[in-house]
Amino acid sequence: MKSEWIGKYENSEIRVVNTWFNGEMLFVNDNLQDKKYGFTGSNLTGHITNEKGERKEIKVTLGGYFNINCIVFVDNKILTIKKI
Repeated sequence: MKSEWIGKYENSEIRVVNTWFNGEMLFVNDNLQDKKYGFTGSNLTGHITNEKGERKEIKVTLGGYFNINCIVFVDNKILTIKKI
């Protein structure tokens, strides 16, 4: 089973993918930034450069038993994401 979430931060796309056999992955503009394997939950980290050239940290939390939920933070502020 595969779950995928997408969000926008300024002009960049943040995508989180969760699969049963290939783990959890964080992509920024289609570039893989982190990948982990977790059974009940996982934390992913990465970074993004804003329009001013400043580096902002990305934190992702995945978890759940029957339904996987995803929360994305950019610079410690929650990012609105959409499950596709």
